[in-house]
Amino acid sequence: MNWKIDPTHSEVTFGVRHMMVATVRGRFEAFDATIELDPQQPELATVTATVDVASLATGNADRDTHLRSTDFFDAEQYPTMTFVSQHVERDGAEALTIHGALTIRNITHQVALRGEFSGPVAHLAGGTAIGLSLAGEIDRELFGLTWNAPIEAGGVLIGKKVKIGIEADLIGAQQVSETAPAA
Repeated sequence: MNWKIDPTHSEVTFGVRHMMVATVRGRFEAFDATIELDPQQPELATVTATVDVASLATGNADRDTHLRSTDFFDAEQYPTMTFVSQHVERDGAEALTIHGALTIRNITHQVALRGEFSGPVAHLAGGTAIGLSLAGEIDRELFGLTWNAPIEAGGVLIGKKVKIGIEADLIGAQQVSETAPAA
């Protein structure tokens, strides 16, 4: 069955070490995904997702502007990042690992997103819904996100590893309605 992401009830988040002691978190506010998934056979799933890089938000306008600049995402030149699944491993009744190609700044590398799906359940707007909760980690430098600065105490300002989180409420594609309740 085809599923579309419900952006009102979904999120794409990230976290990266800052000054070697804390984690800065952010999210992308504009994204879309189409998933072909049979809850009885999730290992046959396919996922295609697109994220609008300019929709990045960390709660600090200056930092967001810097992250959109040529030092990092270069959002003008590379306005989207994409993920296309290549195969899925079922790790139990609801657990799975989605392996696929992540493209950022026109550079593609393999990533694994681990997590679980839930449902199906009856959706508030009618039809059926399922949920996906996924997490992964990338080395940002492999994608050309190499800007950094040394800090006086030793180390660097920004960590190399970026944790990715995805919480997705998926609605049967034929049931998607612009009038779905935001509850």
